[in-house]
Amino acid sequence: MSNDGDLKALYPFLHGQPQAPDRLEAALLHSVEEKARDSREINARFFSEQAPILVAAAKALAEVYRRGGRMFSMGNGGSSCDASHVAVEFVHPITAGRPALAATNLVADLAMISAVGNDLGFEHVFVRQLLAQGKAGDALIGISTSGNSANLMAAFVKAKEIGIVTIGLAGGDGGKMTSSGAVDFCLVVPTSSIHRVQECHVAAYHILWDLVHTLLADDRGSATTKGAAA
Repeated sequence: MSNDGDLKALYPFLHGQPQAPDRLEAALLHSVEEKARDSREINARFFSEQAPILVAAAKALAEVYRRGGRMFSMGNGGSSCDASHVAVEFVHPITAGRPALAATNLVADLAMISAVGNDLGFEHVFVRQLLAQGKAGDALIGISTSGNSANLMAAFVKAKEIGIVTIGLAGGDGGKMTSSGAVDFCLVVPTSSIHRVQECHVAAYHILWDLVHTLLADDRGSATTKGAAA
């Protein structure tokens, strides 16, 4: 919304006024246009600025898979849904001919999360799982709109100690993800709007998935060729 008049038209009940249907309709349509424009502009800026980091992250993740490693994902709230989504993309690729790649969503086991959160504190819910399942040469993707989630940062620090490649998706100024030194590749959406950040995150991990498969395609071809020759 650009001014008080727009806000009053869209939310008249906040100002003790009855809704005027025609003005409300116009304000809603204007809101759609503004949000769509904002989304397009932020998306374009994000990928223009972050494309080299995205490619570098894809190369590192492809190398993890070449060496027999797996990817772990984590997030809180809406970002926990993204953590689940990105894991599913790798394990169950929707594009025909692309193989399943090992990925574990650290948000999936609610019994584990509640047990660790209750006994040790919520900050440890991802660290504990990494200690049990992670190994040097694996990868960890953490998603946070602020870049400051304490449990993600604790896991990133532990991952670096183990020798796990770390990839972060954040928003705003990147928060602790960019300043901690614990995140190898940090993709930061340049806005404070949580919705716009989340929209860019979805596009980013879809592209990451596609780039990793593109990078691994020649390896599969070589393996097929060798198998046929044998």
